[in-house]
Amino acid sequence: MNISGTLNAFRVVYNPRICMPQLAVPTFNDLPIPINPNIKAVVLDKDNCFAYPRENQVWHAYSDKWLDLKKKYPGAALLVVSNTAGSNDDRDYREAQLLEKDLGTCVLRHSVKKPGCGQEVMKHFYENKIVESPDQVAVVGDRLFTDVMMANLMGSYSVWIRDGVKISSNPIVKFEKALYSMFKPS
Repeated sequence: MNISGTLNAFRVVYNPRICMPQLAVPTFNDLPIPINPNIKAVVLDKDNCFAYPRENQVWHAYSDKWLDLKKKYPGAALLVVSNTAGSNDDRDYREAQLLEKDLGTCVLRHSVKKPGCGQEVMKHFYENKIVESPDQVAVVGDRLFTDVMMANLMGSYSVWIRDGVKISSNPIVKFEKALYSMFKPS
């Protein structure tokens, strides 16, 4: 269970804009590179963002975009943050290690799930001397209540992948999309 996500979801009641992205794109292929001139580092969600849920490969249709992103944000500047791989649920971080091997990029080991792991994300970027402040980080993901909320709580640039690899039938995802439609800027 994602306690961080559950507790932080209550913030939406008081401030629904906390889960509104600064940029919304249909799919990973629609992600602009560079994402924004100020961005020096990128956090990527894995499942249904650039990979089919629970698979460790970049979705075949996104392979060129993936290579472009890795070229623009090389090494430790590109960080996968997943609530599965690299989380406390990932026994001995086996999934994180496999993902790093398969993708050739860093996977964050974190004790708190999104949206609550912002400090752990920033520690990675500060220790690797990638950024000087959170506003130089873009967080890209398919979930408003985890990925986008984390970016906004961090003071980072939030990018929402609206449709993902697979259209979700999850009721929470449907609620997120309805909330976005209600509060999106005109």
